[in-house]
Amino acid sequence: MRFHFALTLQALWTGVCQAAMQHYPAAAWGHYDVCKSQVYSDEGLTWDYMACQPEAADMTQYLKVTLDPPNITCGDPPETYCALENPYMCNNECDATTEELAHPPGLMFDTEGRNPTTFWQSTSWKKYPKPLLVNITLSWNKTIELTEDIVLTFESGRPEQMVLEKSLDYGKTWQPYQFYATDCLDAFTMEPKTVQDLTQHTLLDIICTEDYSRGYVWKNDKTVRFEIKDRFALFAGPRLHNMASLYGQLDTTKKLRDFFTITDLRIRLLRPATGATMVDENNLSRYFYAISDIKVQGRCKCNLHANSCVYDKEKLSCECEHNTTGPDCGRCKRNYQGRAWSAGSYLPIPKGTANICIPSNIGPVIRPNVSSLGVANRKEARVCDNELLRCQNGGTCISNVRCNCPTGYTGLLCEKRRCESELGGCGGPDSGQAHLTPPSTSRLLLLLLLGSVLLRGVSCWPAVL
Repeated sequence: MRFHFALTLQALWTGVCQAAMQHYPAAAWGHYDVCKSQVYSDEGLTWDYMACQPEAADMTQYLKVTLDPPNITCGDPPETYCALENPYMCNNECDATTEELAHPPGLMFDTEGRNPTTFWQSTSWKKYPKPLLVNITLSWNKTIELTEDIVLTFESGRPEQMVLEKSLDYGKTWQPYQFYATDCLDAFTMEPKTVQDLTQHTLLDIICTEDYSRGYVWKNDKTVRFEIKDRFALFAGPRLHNMASLYGQLDTTKKLRDFFTITDLRIRLLRPATGATMVDENNLSRYFYAISDIKVQGRCKCNLHANSCVYDKEKLSCECEHNTTGPDCGRCKRNYQGRAWSAGSYLPIPKGTANICIPSNIGPVIRPNVSSLGVANRKEARVCDNELLRCQNGGTCISNVRCNCPTGYTGLLCEKRRCESELGGCGGPDSGQAHLTPPSTSRLLLLLLLGSVLLRGVSCWPAVL
């Protein structure tokens, strides 16, 4: 009894400490890095399941790069290049047979900070006026969710015309992400815009920007960006402090989730930097593409059913939890198909809803399972029989038959938000999402007072660890 009371006090103190820490910005505590944890309830030790996702990482470690045309890399045959800013400085040699003079595609993804800078380089524009066209395709063979800006660093001046494209079906079809040009009207018959011109309602619009193409300074202005965080900020605020708003939109708007999701990226280089209005046809070795770095930050898409992703045999795959399986945790395991598979949900903040897959034989009616010997086996999993079948989101078990769900939730285990089936979805004021409201000040103070009285002088650290 004394031991059980101590565990109860420890669980209470942990909750008090966690409540006290909720003053941190949402971007800091909404990581969803835990899929389940053991908690104490009236029925003893049980599992609490949460939505979870892998940490963001440098995804260029796991990609395959393809160039088209295949022979577009310089050095075969060897070639001498001139500097764009100085046509008389022609001492840059590219030779694929010499390591120190070669510029293969892998140098777009090597460690930055080396001196001299390493970079991939194309052949020169020796076939002018025929366009110097290059496609650089980055493939992951896995669905990826972008979390940071895509950044390209050029060493030969930024291209005067370029398109960034994405694929969601492993390169079968492509959609533009953004157009780049010194003159958007002339190059793509599009009005020039910037990401600052976008709103919540136009976030998915494809724009052409002149921000990363106009002007030429040799030592500066090397980067071209696709602004992920500026788009996030349209919902989460300038410093991304209101991530709850962004997560709510990602939860309820599939097109928005898909916009930040890719399997492949393609960089279409259409016209190199010329540094002038006219191309110097007498010195075409000044014009080429050179990229020293590509940054793609993101995470494996695991549908909020995994907190880790492994790279094995040159392939990424999620380490699925919640009785799910597949490369993206996109289906229920065998014998855990008691209801249709569903992705996890970011809501309610901060733990979300796991939407775990449940055993196939769950149900209020006991049905005999006749074995190969003809003997009826009447063992049947029922609601609340084990930790996988606990009522979720505050629901209570009724006679091992069903869950009594709180307002705003429905489903066999109270796993679904009722507003999902209502007109307007879960974004309206009457959506029943009372769970997004933070705890009242009076309740929080009461918990803190109770904890300090019961455990005066006890640190939060032992309970957290």
